[in-house]
Amino acid sequence: MNALSPAKPIIARSACPHDCPSTCALEIEKLDQFRIGRVRGAEANSYTAGVICAKVARYAERAQHPDRLLKPLRRTGPKGSNQFTEISWAEALDRTAEAFLAAERRFGSETVWPYYYAGTMGLVQRDGIHRLRHAKRYSGFHSTICVTLAWSGYIAGTGNLRGPDPREMAKSDCVVIWGTNAVHTQVNVMTHAVRARKERGAKIVVIDPYRNATAEQADMHLMLRPGTDGALACAVMHVLFRDGFADRDYLARYTDVPAELEAHLQSRDPAWAAAITGLSIAEIEAFAHLLGQRKRHYLRLGYGFSRSRNGSSNMHAAASIAAVTGAWQLEGGGAFHNNGAIFHWDKSLIEGHDLRDPAIRMLDQSRIGPVLVGEAEALKNGPPVTALLIQNTNPVDVAPELAKVHKGFAREDLFTCVHEQFMTNTAKMADIVLPATMFTEHDDIYQAGGQQHILLGPKIVEAPGEARENHYVICELAKRLGAEHRGFQMTAREIADWTLTASGWSDVETLEREFWIDCQPDFRSSHFLDGFGHPDGKFRFAPDWSAMGPDGYKLPKLPDHAALIEEATAETPFRMVTAPARNFLNSSFTETPTSAKREGRPSVMLHSQDAAALGVAEGDVVRLGNARGDLAIHVRLFDGVQPGVVIVEGIWPSHTFIEGIGINLLVGADAAPPNGGAAFHDTAVWIRKSA
Repeated sequence: MNALSPAKPIIARSACPHDCPSTCALEIEKLDQFRIGRVRGAEANSYTAGVICAKVARYAERAQHPDRLLKPLRRTGPKGSNQFTEISWAEALDRTAEAFLAAERRFGSETVWPYYYAGTMGLVQRDGIHRLRHAKRYSGFHSTICVTLAWSGYIAGTGNLRGPDPREMAKSDCVVIWGTNAVHTQVNVMTHAVRARKERGAKIVVIDPYRNATAEQADMHLMLRPGTDGALACAVMHVLFRDGFADRDYLARYTDVPAELEAHLQSRDPAWAAAITGLSIAEIEAFAHLLGQRKRHYLRLGYGFSRSRNGSSNMHAAASIAAVTGAWQLEGGGAFHNNGAIFHWDKSLIEGHDLRDPAIRMLDQSRIGPVLVGEAEALKNGPPVTALLIQNTNPVDVAPELAKVHKGFAREDLFTCVHEQFMTNTAKMADIVLPATMFTEHDDIYQAGGQQHILLGPKIVEAPGEARENHYVICELAKRLGAEHRGFQMTAREIADWTLTASGWSDVETLEREFWIDCQPDFRSSHFLDGFGHPDGKFRFAPDWSAMGPDGYKLPKLPDHAALIEEATAETPFRMVTAPARNFLNSSFTETPTSAKREGRPSVMLHSQDAAALGVAEGDVVRLGNARGDLAIHVRLFDGVQPGVVIVEGIWPSHTFIEGIGINLLVGADAAPPNGGAAFHDTAVWIRKSA
């Protein structure tokens, strides 16, 4: 009775839930009560424009995967042994609540740490964990693993996290894709950039340390050394001032210290930058002249800036170029990173802000390894973390300093409850594993940081087995833990409806009827023509870094190359970037056969000159290492990098590596300025031929 006609599947509207700036509007085939079919991009959505990535297009492969978790599980063997027995939901929740209460009695409420990230970007399902945290006064969560460095750098200049309409890329004369491999990570950027090239003859420039799929589509690829973007930006601005391309009227009206910047840049010429970046003087001059001659340029600045210790200052320097040229004044011009500020959400009901105690400590997400091994500084000199509730993330594979992460999760005195869709390596370390729904199996609302829409993601099909939504878990634990808040008594749809109306948007019923809300501010606001977001309305070449975080003093006063990166040395002569793979999204999709087959295996992409010097060939096994550890990995010869730079694409699960530990073993968890951040693309390593 529940079967639908296979010839005419129902087409349901939704939104991609994954950690991607595009947040694509989707059309999903509903085959029957439990199954989805093909997933397509919604052509009527002006940003998605009918285009989505291949991994989401075949989402049915993931949703109907035979290895999905279907029942609650209790660990019966050693941590990591994957020995579990099925239990009821009631028993699983009771055991979890009892463990949390026991931990609280011994060490106080801060010993419990709810830990989550962006496995879903839905506001209700992702962020509701805060409501439980605030109600119980559990340790807080300083989110640093992805966006902090890039956001800080952009806001340092503009004063606000918004910018020119991303659809304006199609109206640009030069689209600069800087710090993002858009083909792998946000394919819609390419949709609008390529349209500009076809319709306007626009040039596409890609700035990235390796010749990736995006660089292969560029008219100009600047293959600089990792972490040297600030030097490139300074040299470009030097040329713009020197050769008469600076818009001095705009600078006088809209920026803070243009004369001081120009004087500062006198010594930051292309020769200076060439020595730092590894680019030629001619490449730097050509790029600067392209921007000067095509003032209608759109700088699309990505999250690669968040992966380097000097990422905030690099982002700020890159965004400063558009202020020197005055490109902000033009449609199709300016600099854009994220539109997060345009949505003006009231998330008080989702997150339970009325219960928040500001005295409760905030632990650094990226430093989960140091936290779990008991480093006093990471614990803010407070009690140990002895209980974890984990949703939407897989830190045993994705967090930096994996040796500490693995050691911490192996502690016998640590109770861990993981709510997951698959038996990830984090779930294997848990005491209780709860089966989670996927985005087509629950209600939620989404915002699109890389564009400008609010989208509804309604429940389309029933969840398999006993999978339950995040909201259910939070509410059921609240009952058992004695946590009180009206949000625990509401459905996810009711919370979404309240949040929409309280934030000045429509309601769920309207959103369900109209599919999405275009929130893009008007042109003048988007282009800061009535002033930037700082009190004086100026773009700041000289930002107040210290106001943005405790380590702001480490950053340069004016745009510059901040020498904060993990430099190559005689001991560690290679600089490693752990870039996103095309068929994975962080550690999601690593479980689907098509994605895994297309990616092959974990490999280090090594320049042929370096391979020859090391005496290694394609397919050989080498050891990569530094003071944090070392691992074995296969070689892939690749001349699309500068010698001395190596690339390891994808967050492959640790068990897929030769020795059972992943690439983030080598990545540092030290907090980058001004306010923390994980430097995944900023790692110095040695390489040795395996015995």
